[in-house]
Amino acid sequence: MRKGFMRVMPRWLRDPEWVGMGVLLVFTLAAVLGYGVFGRHPHLIPPSDSAARFYAISFKLFARMHIIVAALVLLVPLVRRVSLRWVPAFGAVFVVSFLAEFFGTGYGIPFGGYEYTGLLGWKLGGRVPLVIPVSWFLMALPSWALARALSPGSGEGWKRAVVGGYLLTVWDLALDPAMSFLTPYWVWEITGPYFGMPWVNLAGWMGTGVVLMGLFELLGGHRWVPLLDLDWLRAYYALVLLMPLGMILAAGLWAGVLATFGALLLPLGLSRIRRALPSPSRELVPAQERARP
Repeated sequence: MRKGFMRVMPRWLRDPEWVGMGVLLVFTLAAVLGYGVFGRHPHLIPPSDSAARFYAISFKLFARMHIIVAALVLLVPLVRRVSLRWVPAFGAVFVVSFLAEFFGTGYGIPFGGYEYTGLLGWKLGGRVPLVIPVSWFLMALPSWALARALSPGSGEGWKRAVVGGYLLTVWDLALDPAMSFLTPYWVWEITGPYFGMPWVNLAGWMGTGVVLMGLFELLGGHRWVPLLDLDWLRAYYALVLLMPLGMILAAGLWAGVLATFGALLLPLGLSRIRRALPSPSRELVPAQERARP
């Protein structure tokens, strides 16, 4: 009876990877809805001490819990499909991103001067919340996988690094307005024109992203990342992005929403144009054939 029931269930309900994705989706939608209703309209919080305490705890925990839930969801396909081969890449990304954040919060390099508040929990070195280097890996992996799909050639490692770094930077177009402008998870020493963020931050993200993509290249990501479901990774990237994107959408920060969507569409458009253009090697073949006697 149980086997028959399992056979009639949709495939995604039988796949723990997609079940985990569903859990992440529910958590994300609940968090965005809670922010859109109570974060934007605090007068709607029931006038009781318990409701006020519950909202205060939820606000403090929802961002770090989103990272923890997303990490557990990603862990499922990693363990099932590639065993422990992802661990060296995780360690390298963790260390490099931590160093970038540590120097950023201490010396303003490479992102500009900023400081994390206490909302993201315990800090490494007294500056960088532990969940932050983890979050870099969560988006660096799908960014490199998507870049690899756009530039699959064996001699195109530099292109993958640039495209992957770009896709990682796109995330910050929604992340910074959501987590710094709308909510005080980090604060800038000198505010800039993009919802308080200085432009140098995007340059820092791009540079750091390219380095992280290079780590996947150097540490043999091509041997284990293809074992992961690319469609799943696309959905995972979109779902992690949905949290900050949903927040700025709820707040009506349309410039940030349009900037994020526009930046996402750019590499897809360029890829379509590239495929549509005639290849030089294809043009040479007819010419050679016409030259034959």
